Amino acid sequence: MNAQVRHRLAALTRVRPWVMWMTIILLLLLPMVAMQFTREVQWDKSDFAAAALLLGGGGLAYEIGSRLLRTATHRLLLGALLLLTVGLIWADGAVGIF
Repeated sequence: MNAQVRHRLAALTRVRPWVMWMTIILLLLLPMVAMQFTREVQWDKSDFAAAALLLGGGGLAYEIGSRLLRTATHRLLLGALLLLTVGLIWADGAVGIF
């Protein structure tokens, strides 16, 4: 691998966590914005706290896991597993599918 490719991969590695955390913050802001326009979304402080704990915990688990794993394939599998887990917990909390 030449130096230019390594430099670009290193730059991408520095940007990836920032993008993930900004996405989590935006996901937490969506219900707040929706509450301004419709009565169908009614979250209170405990709902925001639970969502922050779930999304933040998933993000933190990915950060720790991705630093321990060496290959991109393993990191991708970890991300998919965490997305599935967070999605299932979120769906169960929203409508009680289990």
